[in-house]
Amino acid sequence: MSPINHQERWLSIVGIGEDGLAGMSPLAAGVVAQAELLIGGARHLAMVPEGTAERLAWPSPLSDAFAPIKAARGRRVVVLASGDPFLWGVGATLARFIPPAEIACHPAPSSFSLASARLGWAQQDCALISLHGRPFETLVPHVQPDARILALTWDGRTAAKVAARLTEFGFGPSRLTVLERLGGAGEVIRSARADAFDLDNIDPLNLLAIEAIAGRDARPLPLAAGLPDDFFEHDGQLTKREIRAVTLSALQPLKGQLLWDIGLGAGSVAIEWLLRHPSNRAIGIEENADRAARALVNAVNLGVPHLRLVSGAAPAALAGLDSPDAVFIGGGTGDDGVFEAAWSALRPGGRLVANAVTLESEQALARRFARYGGDLIRLGVERLVPVGSMHGWRPAMPVTQWSVVKP
Repeated sequence: MSPINHQERWLSIVGIGEDGLAGMSPLAAGVVAQAELLIGGARHLAMVPEGTAERLAWPSPLSDAFAPIKAARGRRVVVLASGDPFLWGVGATLARFIPPAEIACHPAPSSFSLASARLGWAQQDCALISLHGRPFETLVPHVQPDARILALTWDGRTAAKVAARLTEFGFGPSRLTVLERLGGAGEVIRSARADAFDLDNIDPLNLLAIEAIAGRDARPLPLAAGLPDDFFEHDGQLTKREIRAVTLSALQPLKGQLLWDIGLGAGSVAIEWLLRHPSNRAIGIEENADRAARALVNAVNLGVPHLRLVSGAAPAALAGLDSPDAVFIGGGTGDDGVFEAAWSALRPGGRLVANAVTLESEQALARRFARYGGDLIRLGVERLVPVGSMHGWRPAMPVTQWSVVKP
């Protein structure tokens, strides 16, 4: 690999805080002063005195600025960005279309760093999330007893919405701290309990710090696979808790991977796949409109609103979808072409798991097992139930599960 010539770094990304140029290092301030093209939000551009540089305020959508930036290659181009540009900032977006070898970055302290310093929190022990331009529900999986969460907000109303949601979850005693205009002359820090949140006139430029405290009726999401069945709305079409835990184990979720859940039902398997890591993706294929709608409600309630739904019946509904890293078939593999379509689309090294409860679907799994190998197991669960004044075991229908890895 050839060494990087720093003179070729024509695009500079400079972090700027509420204290403007005064808070920059001499090097970063010098880069801004020498800019031929200065790009940033209107608020950031206003912090820099007018000079000879051409100015470009971020358009909407942001992507409309990519072409002018590329066209300026060879000039001294400077992008102003909040705090640390590569922490929930514009840095990674720019690095997707400008080679990193052509970018010089001069970060300032992020709002997360400033908030940690004000509160005395160890930043590495906090969940750092963004609710700015992202689904509000992504907060849910992070709400654990005694968790500390630092969240970039959308506007001055976000904190009140979070307070209401925490109270709904049984986390009313949680302490919310709103840090407004961090690092500037107008910095304000205020706190309130979630179930007694009364802060008003919150500046739109704020960060929310959450100390999650569970009340007696709190229902946090367990970190293990196999959520309780009553966490899901369903009509009985649900992979039950114990079988679901074994199914997730067989699917072996890995960071950033894509699951096809064929026969989505209540969405429990796909939802738990998504909960394993924030970057995981899942596509649910479901032909029953009521079940599909219910699955999407479950996904939102459990903090994974990015579950993608495809309405229709497999195998036709599978056409054109991104190739999966794993496939779950909830009703056996049959002879209707579903398995063949899924197996053909599955990436090499990918996992396919199919569950069956009927004799006919079990026989179909046995045929696939004989041809493709893998593991074939039978799972049985018995629950203790009242029998008159005593108790006895009632077995659920056994589930046959086939799991196989594509060579």
